[in-house]
Amino acid sequence: MPSRRTLFFHLSAAVLTLSWAFPAAAAEKAVTIGINLPLTGADAHDAELIKDGAMLAIEEANSQGGVAGYKINVIVLDDGTATAGQYDPAQAATNARKMVSDTSVVAAIGPQMSGSGKAMSPILSQGNLAIITPASTNPDITDPKFAGQYRPAGKAIYFRTVTTDAFQGPNMANYFADTLKVKSLYVLDDSGAYGVGIADAFQRQAEKRGIKVLGRDQLNPKEADYTTVLTKIKSLNPDALYYGGVQQAGVKVVKQSYDTLPKIIKAGGDGVLGAEILKGGGFPAAEGWYATNAAPNVLEVPEAKPFVEKFAKKYGQQPENYSITAYDAALVILDSIKRVAAAGKEVNRANVRDAIQESKVKTLQGEVSFDQNGDITNRVVSVFQIKKDTNYPLDDVLHQYKYMGVAPQGS
Repeated sequence: MPSRRTLFFHLSAAVLTLSWAFPAAAAEKAVTIGINLPLTGADAHDAELIKDGAMLAIEEANSQGGVAGYKINVIVLDDGTATAGQYDPAQAATNARKMVSDTSVVAAIGPQMSGSGKAMSPILSQGNLAIITPASTNPDITDPKFAGQYRPAGKAIYFRTVTTDAFQGPNMANYFADTLKVKSLYVLDDSGAYGVGIADAFQRQAEKRGIKVLGRDQLNPKEADYTTVLTKIKSLNPDALYYGGVQQAGVKVVKQSYDTLPKIIKAGGDGVLGAEILKGGGFPAAEGWYATNAAPNVLEVPEAKPFVEKFAKKYGQQPENYSITAYDAALVILDSIKRVAAAGKEVNRANVRDAIQESKVKTLQGEVSFDQNGDITNRVVSVFQIKKDTNYPLDDVLHQYKYMGVAPQGS
């Protein structure tokens, strides 16, 4: 792995380990926030938009003199690898050890993917290093039933500014039943921790709601051709297809299902909400797909307009909702550092973790607070549908995914 290089607001996708060091006089105090995302592979574009959201909040804080006298440095670690073609849990574990070993790191943001979260969480727990994920949704990581596995040191260290698939999957099944009036469906997953988990949760609720599940198959993300399974699904004539997974397999599902199953309802979780689906799947194949977002749809509310404009001006592209949850994750960490310093305590990872646990921070998505396991107390799931708008770039998530409303909760 290449040695760490210090850069000033510049990202090279080819470099696995990056750090932002903000100029500071020798006497100035500084702490570091880690960021871990899959900046290589199938999800790189959306990972970059998440990173940019977090960086925007940190850069705003530093431009105002830092937080309670502390400059905020950032180390960005890439958990995507060319070998995996997407996120790589082994690389995520390596990155977690790197952050734990750096005593200046007092908290972290990420990961994007739940498979990485499962690999990182035990390591971060042993290092008492809190991380806030703006995107990973597998509920096992924060479920107290699995505390011995994912937080062996006891305290919650894995926090979220999104809800989990315990709500994202079932709420979309409710949307299938109540709004789309689906009577039968077929389920696919991509074999990853996120994909299997959300597909399981969706399927259980769909069956509970009386939707007939005609079958379930697991895809190999590295395979190029899913025609055989899609042809099998066609022969069963379902009303809908639900895909649980991320974009490496998802792009191929979008493209190939259009040829084989052009007229049925197609949907997935937040793994099919992203620029790579629009670019890789393309139109007309992507047209009509439904996707969920494990957070409120904030991008279109008036309060978010200054953020959207600032983000677009700085980065030259529109943000996604997970750009906002990343921005909010950074706000929570910055607020925690401020409260620790104001209390006269040492700004270290133990005290910052405790402050994060007690957070009540006003953010773009409303007040962010966490339960005792690290899960956000707001459990809203938003539904979108891809509808081509030629007035905007065809990979512009903000304008090509149309907000359809909140997915219904309930039994």
